[in-house]
Amino acid sequence: VYQRFSEIFEREVAVFFVATGTAANSLALTAYNKPGGISFAHRESHVIEDECGAPVYFSGGSRLHEIDGALGKIDPHNLERTIGRFAPEIVHWGRPMAVSITQSTEVGTIYGLDEIETISAIAKQYSVPLHMDGARFANALVALDTTPAEMTWKRGVDILSFGGTKNGCWCAEAIVLFDLDRARELAFLRKRAAQLFSKSRFVAAQFEAYFK
Repeated sequence: VYQRFSEIFEREVAVFFVATGTAANSLALTAYNKPGGISFAHRESHVIEDECGAPVYFSGGSRLHEIDGALGKIDPHNLERTIGRFAPEIVHWGRPMAVSITQSTEVGTIYGLDEIETISAIAKQYSVPLHMDGARFANALVALDTTPAEMTWKRGVDILSFGGTKNGCWCAEAIVLFDLDRARELAFLRKRAAQLFSKSRFVAAQFEAYFK
């Protein structure tokens, strides 16, 4: 099934199965953790509102910073203005470590491909990765009539929380990593978080069926 993920995304990817979307998001952000790290997400996003501080806990004390925007989507101008306030030479404030967007959003809206690319460009300007919370990834894919590759790494997404649960799977989520240099570290993070299943084939079988 790992090869199937690579085929779907039209490039080699690293895949890590986990049980829940909260685990996927938390580990995805933790993969880019650094001292004083700050992740930026929409104020209504799942990582901000509905994960009981799990991304902060898993990362050992990173911070989450809210970004405003209409209809559940990060406003690029607000994002750039906010990230720009964290001067790298001032240790008191912390430093950016990731930007996270949700596709589809918590209010049912969808980032267009150009919007994803714009947010990614801002993130890259400040040398931080772009994470996509794809709990409803398939729904957005159909709505945009596009491909998984076009909606992710071709638009600058570095790491994806790929949701299966909201489309009928049971305890089946996947972290899809396009930045393969992080794969080894993420393997250890998943094990430490008690998300490495001895019977992963039961998750893999669900994704095999899901992709048909």
